[in-house]
Amino acid sequence: MSRGYNVAVVGATGAVGIAMIETLEKRNFPVKKLRLFASERSVGKKLPFKGRQIPVELLTVDVFQGIDFALFSAGAARSKEFAPAAVNAGAVVIDNSSAFRMEPDVPLVVPEVNPEDAKKHKGIIANPNCSTAIMLVAVYPLHKVNPVRRIVVSTYQAASGAGAKAMAELEEQTARLLRGDKDVHAEALPQPIAFNLFPHVDAFLDNGYTKEEMKFVNESRKIMHYPTLKISATCVRVPVYRAHSEAVNIEFERPMKPDEARAILSKAPGVKVVDDPANKKYPMPIDASGQYDCLVGRIRQDCSRDDDRGIELFVSGDQLLKGAALNAVQIAELLI
Repeated sequence: MSRGYNVAVVGATGAVGIAMIETLEKRNFPVKKLRLFASERSVGKKLPFKGRQIPVELLTVDVFQGIDFALFSAGAARSKEFAPAAVNAGAVVIDNSSAFRMEPDVPLVVPEVNPEDAKKHKGIIANPNCSTAIMLVAVYPLHKVNPVRRIVVSTYQAASGAGAKAMAELEEQTARLLRGDKDVHAEALPQPIAFNLFPHVDAFLDNGYTKEEMKFVNESRKIMHYPTLKISATCVRVPVYRAHSEAVNIEFERPMKPDEARAILSKAPGVKVVDDPANKKYPMPIDASGQYDCLVGRIRQDCSRDDDRGIELFVSGDQLLKGAALNAVQIAELLI
């Protein structure tokens, strides 16, 4: 029987923080005491956990004494400021921000891909970008059988990826436009999102890609221990409330048939194959929302090649769960 653990959720009132609390409860993580931290404006709010109402406390550097696991989802700046204090107090930090992902001595972990890396931590383990995690759950099982040479991915990213304010913005703008009010302004997102989409997720870089697109490249290489993996990504924000989708083109070392890919993925952890187009069954964000598994379908041969080394597939995964909260809790489970 495992002992109980004292767990802190930092950024508890955000969309991911709330999902972390729900995931700890649903997966019956052995929590002895749960403490919730956020900024001043959230102090005193209460959030439910196992039939109790847990008050939100002010995040300061001296709150981590006695904490075993600190799950951070409060943005990179706060992680950089407060994570070292948590580590110094003896906690293992599992951080959902981009603050530590590319630090050489910080493991970047997707439990279905590189669980062994979690054990090499020095106090901090990083959660990857949500889109990277969702893609790798689908790609890595195939890579283990037939090495991947190149990936081209286009994403359809939900408002949830930009946080609770972006989700509220989608709702509010949609209601306004349906009422005939054309006066919609983007605040949480760079453009109006209702009845729109735009190829702009995160800041643009000098190479013409966005930071989000380059996260696919750099994070996938680190997680898969594959520094020469070729990846090109185009990330698009779409007017979907929750769950990201991705169209993934994969080039393998050797030929791979769709039936073989389907058979591999049907046994892969964290994957649910939904691939019956004749009966209108394929991955959709509306079905992936709230699910732990990533849905994978539209598995087919790349018809632009004549060597059968290309596979196309479509994946939908809940950005708040596999892309964030679930992945963090799974990492904590690896360590107990």
